[in-house]
Amino acid sequence: MTAKKPAASKQVAATPTTSRKRTAVAGASLIALVGTVLAATPAITAAAAPAPVDASPAAMLAPYYTDLDLTGDDQVTESDLAVLTDHLGTTSASDDWATVSAADIDADGTITVADLAALSQRMIYDDGPFTLVEASTIDMQAAMNAGVTTSVAITQDYLDRIAAYDRTKVDTASTGRALNSIVTTNAEALAAAKTADAERAEHGMTSMLLGVPIAVKDNYDTKDMPTTGGCGCWDDNQTDADATMVAGLRGAGAVILAKASLDEFAYGFVSEFSSNQPAGSSLLVASPYNTAQTAGGSSGGTGAAIAANLAGIGFGTDTGGSIRIPSTYNQLVGIRPTVGLASRDGIIPLALSQDTGGPIARSVTDAAVALDAVTGVDAADPVTSAQSGKVPTSYTSSLDADSLEGARIGYVTSMVGTNATAKRLFDASVAKLEAAGATVVPITATTAFNRVLSEGSGSTNEFKHDLDEYVAKHLDPDVTARSLQGILASGEYVPSRKSTYESRDLITDAQYQAWAGPTGSHTTQLAAGKQLVTQMLDDQDLDSLIYPSGTPYGTQSTNMRLSPNTGMPAITVPMGQATAADGTITGAGVNLEFLGRSFDESTLIGLGYAFEQETTARTTPALYPALG
Repeated sequence: MTAKKPAASKQVAATPTTSRKRTAVAGASLIALVGTVLAATPAITAAAAPAPVDASPAAMLAPYYTDLDLTGDDQVTESDLAVLTDHLGTTSASDDWATVSAADIDADGTITVADLAALSQRMIYDDGPFTLVEASTIDMQAAMNAGVTTSVAITQDYLDRIAAYDRTKVDTASTGRALNSIVTTNAEALAAAKTADAERAEHGMTSMLLGVPIAVKDNYDTKDMPTTGGCGCWDDNQTDADATMVAGLRGAGAVILAKASLDEFAYGFVSEFSSNQPAGSSLLVASPYNTAQTAGGSSGGTGAAIAANLAGIGFGTDTGGSIRIPSTYNQLVGIRPTVGLASRDGIIPLALSQDTGGPIARSVTDAAVALDAVTGVDAADPVTSAQSGKVPTSYTSSLDADSLEGARIGYVTSMVGTNATAKRLFDASVAKLEAAGATVVPITATTAFNRVLSEGSGSTNEFKHDLDEYVAKHLDPDVTARSLQGILASGEYVPSRKSTYESRDLITDAQYQAWAGPTGSHTTQLAAGKQLVTQMLDDQDLDSLIYPSGTPYGTQSTNMRLSPNTGMPAITVPMGQATAADGTITGAGVNLEFLGRSFDESTLIGLGYAFEQETTARTTPALYPALG
């Protein structure tokens, strides 16, 4: 992806897990550098007066550090990165292409985040601090490219944060709780990070995820950690292969750091799990912003961990809101992809009619980078065949700050609701969208549209059937709880779930077929929902629909069902927090969700990115600062 740093270029010694400060070597620093080199050169004697030194960057820096300069000072600095960031999405057909064409490093005719990362590799660094908290993939790649930190150091820092913060009550309030966001850390993580560092040393940055530590929800199979589904009954489920999505992440060079906690078997929104707990007991995941509150579910552990900076990027699953709810509760970006964009093989299912996996991240950029690694047709999940020819080379090519200019965005008025925080932030967001050049169109819901929102989740009628398929194909043969009856008999599950498991076990194959079979009522309604909402977008010439993803630590009516009940993709992006005047939980986050056409994640990522740049709404949880 990027050229390897030449051996003759200036190298900066790696420091301990501190790391980096982005400063260019110039002026007096360059003269001092020259003096050091001269003093160390035996051929130069005191009797020989040296010739005048040209201390300009062009003379003193290797071409590697100068030939992509965009600002005219013959060196690559933060100013050049700022110029390129402002031109993300610019193409060779754009009027200002000449301004940035030199930095089109992969020569694809478009300025993307990959070009930005490659340009950052050309900067001169000193040994100042690298801040792990809120570090993006760009930050990590730039620091590792420069040689002032390593994947091993970053991985160890995250492991240290997990050890210090995850099961410790740091919130001194009487209602404070531990995060409980991680089920287990990976004993092989540091070895994987070492391998990534060796790859970088030999070949340069081969992927935007090379060496980046990732936490995956503990319903993704991992060959080096058990996959519990949040249930103590499956503590020993050590699969011999990775889920397809995990394999994609590893293939991109990511470090699988840990398994994140979840609501047991992904059922609910409170993220209560029994993994590695005494029989009959359970733990709850807390929001790092207010530990008296839930982190949301079912991917609450992923949401809490990424918000508290316990990993670089996270992955969750979403059947009825389980990526987007923890994202809105924890001021994160979540992408629920089109059903069929990412394989579900090797993920413990809840309801395959609506299940999908996707990234949870601190920025749209990180989410786009992560999504690139997990797409692809997989024969083990036939629904993925629908993506053929519809996936771009990289979703990062859509990270254009001007994406809202000329966009048409609709919203169904009944989906806004009356919650004081959500409505205030939604109205402010509409104003920002319009100020950025978008046309925002209000739409009145029809009876047919309301029917789409009211269709239920498949978890009741599908779980038993789909779980049986996972057990037959993936479950460790040594696990004894191999059915819902076996789970109940084990006694190792969240106690409050007993009646749920009992009722799910009563579902017959005839009931399943009537619901999720080829002509089942649910199957038919999902197809009708997709057709209706797609037609709504087409009739109004809309790029997206928007709506609040929730309310402060709550959901907004049936908004979360629009994406799963159509199979269409959605991205949720922070739009702000509750204030004291709202009369609710001050500081609680609420997100704006963008929904679009099937396999049009690119448009949604572009809109979400532009909105994120206009809003910059995410805050950092004060309870979990950098370790001393």
